[in-house]
Amino acid sequence: MQIPVYLFTGFLEAGKTKFIQETMEDPRFNNGEKTLILMCEEGLEEYEPERFSADRVYVEAIENEEDLTPANLKALLKKHSAKRVLVEYNGMWMLSSLINALPDNWVVAQEFMFAQSSTIIGYNKNMRNLVVDKLQNCELVVFNRYSPDIDKMELHKIVRGVNTRADIAYEFPNGDVEYDEIEDPLPFDRDAAVITPEDKDYAYFYRDIAEHLDFYNGKTIKFKCVIAKNKELAPNQLVVGRHIMTCCVDDITFAGYLLVGDVDTVSRFESRNWAFVTAELKVEYNKLYGREGPVLYLKDIARTSPPEEEVATFY
Repeated sequence: MQIPVYLFTGFLEAGKTKFIQETMEDPRFNNGEKTLILMCEEGLEEYEPERFSADRVYVEAIENEEDLTPANLKALLKKHSAKRVLVEYNGMWMLSSLINALPDNWVVAQEFMFAQSSTIIGYNKNMRNLVVDKLQNCELVVFNRYSPDIDKMELHKIVRGVNTRADIAYEFPNGDVEYDEIEDPLPFDRDAAVITPEDKDYAYFYRDIAEHLDFYNGKTIKFKCVIAKNKELAPNQLVVGRHIMTCCVDDITFAGYLLVGDVDTVSRFESRNWAFVTAELKVEYNKLYGREGPVLYLKDIARTSPPEEEVATFY
C-alpha cells in the first residue's frame, strides 16, 4: 500500500506549523484517517493536537538529519499504524536527505513551500542553494506576512527563476490571501522567423525549449554558444550550448544540444570555441540523449567572442 506524503518546506517562522495546524483542523482533510506528522524543526508555534482529533493524529519529532533513514521512518509509521504522513521539514536540510530516506512505498503527493515575505530575500541572497532546493519541485509557494510595501515582483522573480509551474500566494497579516497574476513574458520573441535570444537570456531560452519542445519542432533558432566535442560524436556533429548556474557555483552545468552539419564546416571548430549558430531544431531520437530530444541541423555558424558573462543565470 502506498503512503502519501504531504511535504511542507521553508525556513523558521515561515508559517509551516500554522498551516499544518489549520489543515488538520479542516474536516475535509482530517476525516479520521490515521496521520503521522513528522516535525523536523521546532519554531515558536506549537501544535494544538486537542483541536484536531489527537487520538488519530500523531506528532513525532526528528531532531537530527542523520535520523532520516528508511528504517526509522518505517518504525514511526508502524508505531502508530498511520496511513499518511505530513512532514514539516527543516529549511536548513537539503531535500535529498528526506527523499533518499523515504521507504519505497512512500510517495510525495504534494509539496508546498512557505516563506516569510520580509526575510526570504535575504535567504535568497545568502543561502540561495537552500532556497532553490525548496522551490524547484513545489506546487505552491506561500509568502506570508505580506504587506504592500514589499516588492511583489522581487518575490515573484525568486520563484520564477527556479520554478515556472508553482502557484504563488501572498498572505496578509489579517489572513487575506491574494494569488499571483503577474505574467512572465519571455525575454525573446518565440514567434520570430528566426528565434534569437540575447546572450543574457540563454538560461530562459534553454528552459523554454525543454518545457515546450513540441513548439520548437521545425523552428529556426540563432544563439551564441560554446563548442564541445568528444570521441562519441560523429565527424559531422558538435555539441553547442552554455553553462548555466541556477543557484550557486556548485550547481553549474553545461546545457547544450546536438548539432549536425557537414563534415568540412564542423571540423573547423574545436572545443571551447565560441560561435553564433543558426540551425533548424527537429525533435527526434538520438543516442546522445537516449530518447527524443532537440537535434539542431546547421544552417550557419560563425566564430565570435565570448559573452560578457560566460555562465548564464536566471537572475
